[in-house]
Amino acid sequence: MIFISKILFFTSHHGFYTVIILLVVFGLLSFVTKKAWLLIPVLPLAILNGVAGQYLNAWFLNKYGVESTAIITSDIETNSTLNDMYIHDYEAIVKKQNGKYTSTYFSTTSAAIYPIENAIRIPRTEQHFPVKYIPGYEKNIVILYYQSEEGNALLQYEKIAPVNSAKIKYEADRTNKEFIEEYISALEEYVKSYDKEEYRTKIEELKKERNQLK
Repeated sequence: MIFISKILFFTSHHGFYTVIILLVVFGLLSFVTKKAWLLIPVLPLAILNGVAGQYLNAWFLNKYGVESTAIITSDIETNSTLNDMYIHDYEAIVKKQNGKYTSTYFSTTSAAIYPIENAIRIPRTEQHFPVKYIPGYEKNIVILYYQSEEGNALLQYEKIAPVNSAKIKYEADRTNKEFIEEYISALEEYVKSYDKEEYRTKIEELKKERNQLK
């Protein structure tokens, strides 16, 4: 597992050198076997690594790694951009199983984050956040963003947004059955993740209002 983790760390953090290695390896194979077609896989493998390398690393570490915590110690904005946003270089320390810390690094484009989604969410500096790694190679980490305090707050905010939207509609017109149904549905969805008695009480009140309008 340590060997695989080292490979995935290298390929996800050093895309250019990975391409060079692919060229050398397949080039030698092509030279030794006298088969030029062996060079064909180089381009698709290079593209695949550039697109999905960090996602494969995130999946691997989440599935086989052990949980720990890390702290970002440095956040430097670079001159490079991704989707019109500046890429950041990060340094961090990771808590090993013996309680001691070791250093690591990653960037906006190489960070392994789980769950895998089309978003790059990095915790703030100086805050402990949960990670996973393969013991023996703690440098390669996956950030468990939604298990962090910051991630939980964001997740809760995203889940309460539909409730707030439905509430505004309902308060504008309390006799609109469609608005009442939407409000009930939003609250029911929210309490699946955050069980709050006041919201369950509100659901029952809304259902009574809905029934009275029939």
